[in-house]
Amino acid sequence: MTTEFVSQLESLHKDAFGWALHCCCGDFDLAEEVLQLAYAKLLDGRACFAGDSALKTWWFGVLRFTALEELRRLRFRRSLLGKLLQFGADDTEEVASPRENVERSEQATKLQAMLAKLPPRQAEVLHLVFFQDMTIAEASVLMKISVGSARQHYERAKAGLRTLFQTELEVPNEVS
Repeated sequence: MTTEFVSQLESLHKDAFGWALHCCCGDFDLAEEVLQLAYAKLLDGRACFAGDSALKTWWFGVLRFTALEELRRLRFRRSLLGKLLQFGADDTEEVASPRENVERSEQATKLQAMLAKLPPRQAEVLHLVFFQDMTIAEASVLMKISVGSARQHYERAKAGLRTLFQTELEVPNEVS
């Protein structure tokens, strides 16, 4: 690894953590774990940047797939088969829910609830474009969908959020 590559990764660290947090459904501890595992993949040589895309796009892809692997592993551990396989093991750690790990302001909670009402692809493309400053084209590469599909998800997500915001604003007026 060159020092230039390392410095570029360092400059992406804050955004990478935000993306890991999104991929981990807001679970702060799991996002930290995913970020560490992704860095370990990089150091072990299991993740290699070939230069086919932008560094940020590639790194966010590594984080996304690492999060999916970790969530799959956690789901298995919670499943009946996972519990049976671990029966009698000393490791009895419990995974706290994301709501227990992350305190949010009232507005952030409302926004998160509105984003949760959107289909997953729409929420994902919105997060990449707005919070990670990616273009729709870069988001489509990361999500492994066509640019047209990404644009469609983006437009539908904006329209869906607009409707949810309008509904949110109208409800208090009707109560008064």
